[in-house]
Amino acid sequence: MTPLDSTIKSRNQFISDSLKESSEIKLHILQQCSGEISKAIDLIIRAFNAKKKVLLCGNGGSAADAQHLATEFVIRLNPHIKRPGLPAIALTTDSSMLTASANDLGYDNVFTRSIEALGNEGDVLIGISTSGNSASVNRAFQKAHEMKLVTIGFLGKDGGESKRLVDLAIIVPSNDTQRIQEGHITVGHIIFQQVEQEMFG
Repeated sequence: MTPLDSTIKSRNQFISDSLKESSEIKLHILQQCSGEISKAIDLIIRAFNAKKKVLLCGNGGSAADAQHLATEFVIRLNPHIKRPGLPAIALTTDSSMLTASANDLGYDNVFTRSIEALGNEGDVLIGISTSGNSASVNRAFQKAHEMKLVTIGFLGKDGGESKRLVDLAIIVPSNDTQRIQEGHITVGHIIFQQVEQEMFG
């Protein structure tokens, strides 16, 4: 076997192993998180029906997930369902706000001022953290709790510190950051699409 053949064989094995592992994690989510996913659907529908909104935050890849999911609510998921936009705001998109918060208040408080300014009692905050130990996300949960928002954590590993700070924790059963992130976006799509279906389908 040439070095190139060996590289291709190793690469193909990695592709196969990664896809199988990702599939297995999703089956574990089905077994361990279905009840929490259903509760999240109920909480979000209740908020929207009460004319409340959803705020989302996270760091890094989780910030991208927050933006992705907020867009699904504002625009739509199912092109066959004609509906108005639903109020969802990713707190991760305004570079001036984020950098001012980090500079003036410290990065751990990067989301708290936005929650203070935009959040209202009965709104929903979805915080996304693969470890559950992100200080900025946990400070966001604490501020949301003070203001009587409903808090949902998209978490991983053992849920970390976030687990005790939220009203509802959805913990992807994995210790691998990539697999947790894949689980978060899958769970988010399930929740958001079912909210759309039940409200407007």
